[in-house]
Order: sequence, then C-alpha cells, then structure tokens
Amino acid sequence: MIELARAETAGPRVVAVPGPPPRTNTALVPRNSIAGRALIAIVAIMTFLASLTTGAVIFVSHTASEWQSDVAREVTIQIIPAAGRDAEADVARAASIAGHFPGIETVQAYTREESTKLLEPWLGTGLSLTDLPVPRLIVLKLSRDATPDLARLRTMLAGQLPGAVLDDHRGWIDRMRAMSGTAIGIGIAILLLVIAATALSVSFATRGAMATNKTVIEVLHFVGAKNAFIARNFQRHFLLLGLEGGAIGGGAAMLLFLLAAGLSRWFSTSAGGQQTSALFGSFSLGLTGYAAVLFQVLLIAGVTAWTSRQTVNRTLETID
Repeated sequence: MIELARAETAGPRVVAVPGPPPRTNTALVPRNSIAGRALIAIVAIMTFLASLTTGAVIFVSHTASEWQSDVAREVTIQIIPAAGRDAEADVARAASIAGHFPGIETVQAYTREESTKLLEPWLGTGLSLTDLPVPRLIVLKLSRDATPDLARLRTMLAGQLPGAVLDDHRGWIDRMRAMSGTAIGIGIAILLLVIAATALSVSFATRGAMATNKTVIEVLHFVGAKNAFIARNFQRHFLLLGLEGGAIGGGAAMLLFLLAAGLSRWFSTSAGGQQTSALFGSFSLGLTGYAAVLFQVLLIAGVTAWTSRQTVNRTLETID
C-alpha cells in the first residue's frame, strides 16, 4: 500500500523518446575524393594541351599573314648575265624603268657582291664565283595605295632587256596560304580530339561516382527524387571540377606563353633571336590569344558539366 501511494504521488512518468539524427551537409558526390582529384588533373592536362595548340595556331596564322603581306608587297627583277651585254648597264636600265613605273614605291638594286652573298646559305663561304653568271637582283617595293600593272612592266622589261625576269612571288604566297590553312586545320582537329577525350574521361568518372554512391542514388530515387535533381547535383560537382582543372591548365599555358614572349624579347638583339623572331614572330599571343585561352577554359568546363548531366540522365533511365 505504501509503495502504491508513493507511485501515485510521484506524478506521471516521463519517457524519453529518441529524436531524429542530426542533419549533415554531406554532398551527394564527395568533392575531395581520389577520383575527383584525378579528373582535375586530366582536365588540367587536356586544357593545357588545347591551349598550346591554340597558341601555336595563332602564332602560325599571324606569322603567315605577316609573311604574305611582306612577300605580296615585294617584286624582284632578275637580270641574267649574257655574253656581249654589260650586266651593270642592264641593272641600271631595269632599275630606271621600275623606278619610273606607277605603283612602285622603292627600288633596291643588289651589287654583284650582295647577290653572291645571297648564295652562301646554299653554296657555303670561300667559293669564288667570279667566273659564274651569277644573276643580279633588283627588289621592288610596291605601294600600298596603288596596284601596279605588273603584266605591263614585265612586257616593258622583256622588250628592252632580254635577260630580265620579273617574279611577283605568287607561287610562294599560295604555298604559304596553303601551309597556314593546313596548320589551322590540324590545330582544329587536335582541339576536337582533346574535347572528345575530355568528354570520355568525364563520362567514365561520372559512372564511377554513380557506382560509388549507388545506394544513396537508389534511396533518393525510391523516395521520389526527380532525375533532374540528381543530375543537377552531379552537374554542379563536375562543373566545379572542370573549372578548377581548366584554370590550372589554362593558367599554366598562359604562364608558358608569357615566359616565351619574355625570352624572345630578351634575346631579340642576338642573331639567333632575330632569326627566330623572323620565322615565328614575337611569341606574344596578344589580347585575342589570351581571350581564346580563357574561352577554352570555360568551354571545357561546360563540356565537363554537360557530359556529366547526360551520363547521369542516361543511367537513371535504366533504373526507371
């Protein structure tokens, strides 16, 4: 009786009910996983290679354009020495005809010693060419404001100087144009291959991430999560990975181009530096080139996100 009275006076008994577990902000796809870091490295390498290809294409296109502009403005007259004719008089006569022709800006006649020196890269030094009929050259610089009638000039030279040959370098211009077009085409093909390789790598990485988180994805799918919700999480995750890898690769390529431009300016006073600059330019991308590299970084990040979303959607359709 005493124990019953104590129980009645003690009041109602409180029973502790366990609450829901604390919520954590765990991402659907872990960001700092080994696969994520490996994908960042792959995207960085692909972006670096793509940026190098873009820079090379810009260099070739710019240098070829400068070459074509310089060659297109130059015309040469070749005086071939003939028996019974005074080569010096023929050179002076041809220079006079060209100098008074409309559309010719400057005329530069090479001496015999200068003409012989032009053959040294092919024949070497120390050779005596006094007994050989070395052609004499006259370089004509065309005016930018007027287009001379080269056919008429060629006819005038042929009529007054039988040993004179006018060369307008059209064959060289066509070859340089074909060379630059081929280089640009190869560069575009390499860029497409890099983008395709990046898309394949992202596709495999996305499938691996989905396989690792298969249980979580199935539970979300079972409780009614839409495919778009799951795909959006993967898309955001791989977009950030693509931006990080693209920034690393693109930034490394920009630093390499800046270093190459600095070294080119540093060695510009040497003979080798001048020859390299004449062949390949100043190795400076310019604002357009750096903008192209930044666009590639965004493009590869966009390809990474789009590929991941498409892969997730196709995989979730098989679960349905």
